[in-house]
Amino acid sequence: MAPEMTTLKGKAFDRASLESLMRRRMFYTPSFDIYGGVSGLYDYGPPGSALTNNIIDVWRKHFVLRENMLEVDCTMLTPHEVLKTSGHVDKFADWMCKDPKTGEIFRADHLVEEVLEARIKGDKEARGEKIEVEEEDLKKKKKKVKNIAAVKLDDAVRDEYKEVLNKIDNYNGEELGLLMKKYDIRNPANNNELTPPVAFNLMFQTSIGPSSNLAGYLRPETAQGQFLNFAKLLEFNQQQMPFASASIGKSFRNEISPRQGLLRVREFLMAEIEHFVDPEGGKKHPYFDEVKDVELELLNRDVQLSGKADVETTTIGKAVETGLVDNETLGYFLARIQLFLLKIGIDPKKIRFRQHMANEMAHYAADCWDAELLTSFGWIECVGCADRSAYDLTVHMKKTGAPLVVREPRKEPLKIEEWQCDLDKKKFGPKFKKDGKTVEAAIEALSQDLREKLSLDLQKDGKITIDVPGVGEGKVEVPKELITIEKRTRVENVREYTPNVIEPSFGIGRIFYALCEHSYWSREQDEARGVLSFPPTIAPTKVLIVPLSSHADFKPFVRKLSNKLQDIGVSNRVDDSGASIGKRYSRNDELGTPLGITIDFQSVKDNTFTLRDRDSTEQVRGGLDEICAAISDLVEGREKWADISKRLPKFEGQEEGVGPS
Repeated sequence: MAPEMTTLKGKAFDRASLESLMRRRMFYTPSFDIYGGVSGLYDYGPPGSALTNNIIDVWRKHFVLRENMLEVDCTMLTPHEVLKTSGHVDKFADWMCKDPKTGEIFRADHLVEEVLEARIKGDKEARGEKIEVEEEDLKKKKKKVKNIAAVKLDDAVRDEYKEVLNKIDNYNGEELGLLMKKYDIRNPANNNELTPPVAFNLMFQTSIGPSSNLAGYLRPETAQGQFLNFAKLLEFNQQQMPFASASIGKSFRNEISPRQGLLRVREFLMAEIEHFVDPEGGKKHPYFDEVKDVELELLNRDVQLSGKADVETTTIGKAVETGLVDNETLGYFLARIQLFLLKIGIDPKKIRFRQHMANEMAHYAADCWDAELLTSFGWIECVGCADRSAYDLTVHMKKTGAPLVVREPRKEPLKIEEWQCDLDKKKFGPKFKKDGKTVEAAIEALSQDLREKLSLDLQKDGKITIDVPGVGEGKVEVPKELITIEKRTRVENVREYTPNVIEPSFGIGRIFYALCEHSYWSREQDEARGVLSFPPTIAPTKVLIVPLSSHADFKPFVRKLSNKLQDIGVSNRVDDSGASIGKRYSRNDELGTPLGITIDFQSVKDNTFTLRDRDSTEQVRGGLDEICAAISDLVEGREKWADISKRLPKFEGQEEGVGPS
C-alpha cells in the first residue's frame, strides 16, 4: 500500500481539483472528445505541449549533450520479422480476463489490485480509521470497485492482502488466476465470474504497402531502431567504445483497460538511451566517481518477495560495491536519472528505485531497476533502467548475419591453441552436392571438445560421423580424404565481441503527470485556485507581462518587454484584461508561470518594472536590463529567487484582489 499523497506544501491532496485545473487550462484533453473520445488517447494543449517540450529539452542537455550521445530518430513502423526476432511478437503481453456474460475485459493484475485495495479500505472504515475518498472520472467508474463495503478483516487476512499487493508485479497469468479464485474476485459491477487470465499481445498490428503482404506493427518502444543501426553508429563514432545512442519519439501499446488518466495510455512519448559497453572488466564507468556519493532510496527484490516495501537509503557507490546494483554503469545511470528528476522539479521525498523481481525481468537481463514516483495513484514506474546484456544485438545478428560486433586491436597478440578442420573443397562439393553448405556449416559449428574426439575417430576409423539435421537421416559420414582435423596455434591480433547494453527508458507522459502532482498546492487565502510550482527551467510560460491598466502609455513598454524577452529566448504572454492584477497573477499561477512583470505609471516615468515571484509573491524592482538579466539567470538555473531578492530592491504593494475571477 502506497503512503498518503500530499501537495507540495504537505496538505491533503485532492486529485479531482488538479485534474479539473489541468483540463480547464488545457494541459491535456481527451482525444476526439466531441465524438465521445477513445479510452487511453489524449491531446496536449498549449501549456501541456510547452511543458513536455521543456522536459525533453532538459533531458537532452542532461543526457545527450552531457554524455556526448548519438541521437537518432527511427521510424515508428516496424516489420513483423524485426519484432519476432526481438521477442515482442511472442512475449510482449499482459494478462486479461473477461466477463463472459457482458463481454467486459479486465487486466487481471489491475483487477486483483483494485479489489484487494478496496477491501483494505473497507476494513479501515469498519475499524473507524480515516480513509481518503477518491473522485474518479465517471467514464472509468464502471471498471472500478464502486461500493466499498465496510467489512472488518481478520488481521492475518489483511496482512495477506498487503503482501499480495507488494508482490503484484511478480505474478504470472496462472498465479493471478489462482489469486482470483482464492479471494473470489469477480466483476465489481455485477459480481459475475470471470474467465481465467489469458495473454494479450499489446502491439498494434498493421500492414505495410498496398498489397498487405508485409506485416508490421506500430513500435512498442524506440530501442529496436537503435540496435539495428548499431554498426553504423559505431562507425560514426570512429569505432570508439563505450558509447551511447538516444532516441525520443512516440511508442504505442494497445492497453487492455487504460486507466489512471495520463499514466496508462495507448500512445505515449518515450526517451530512451542505449549505452553500449564492453562486458569484459565488470562494466566499469569512467565517470562513476562523480556520482558515487548520490543517495538513492532502493527497494530490493528480496524485501518485495517477503511481502514488504521497506526502502534502504544508501549511496550508489555502496550499492554497487555490495552487489545490490549489478555494475558501475547501471549504477551511474540510476544516479543520473535521479539527478534529472530532481532538476525538473520532482519531489525528492517521492522518488524510489524498485528492483525487478524474477518474474518481471527478461530472461536475458542481468539487473533492472525502476524509478518510481509517488502519485495519488500510488507508486508509478516512470523510468526503467535495465542491463539487457548482449541479447538484442545477438538475436538480430543471428537472424540477419549482420556483424553487430566490435572489433578492436589487442594490446598484446593472443595465442590460441585449437582444433581446426580443413576441408578438401574440390572433393567435398561433388560428394555432398546440394547438401554441401549444410554439412560444412555443421562442421564449422563443432565444439573444440568434439573436434578433439573426432580427430581420434578419424585416425582410428578413417572417417567421422556428425549430426546434420535435415540431411539424410540426420547423420553424415565424412571420410578422411575430405577432412583433416589438427591441433594448431592461432595468433589473434584483433578482439571481437558483442557489447552489452544498459538501457535507461523514460516515460515522458508519466513524468509529466507526476511532476504536476508534485508541483501542485493552493494558497490558504485562495484554496479555490491551485498553484503549479514548476521550476522556471521547465515552466510552460516563463513570464507574465501585466500592464497596470489599458492606458495607451503602457503599450510601448509591453511591446518593448515582450520583444526583449523573446530576444533572449524567454517565453512570455501578456494579460491586459480588465481583471485586477491579483486575479491576473492568480490565473497564471494555475499555469505554473513562475515570474511576472508589472508595468505601472512609475515605469512610464523612469523605465523601471516590478518582477514578481510566483511561489512567495514577493516583488523586486529594477530597470529593463536588470529585470531581463534576473529572468535569464532564473530560467537558465544559474540563480534562485533568494539571490535576486538580495540583489534588487524589494517592492511592496500592487497585488490585490487575489481570489476567483
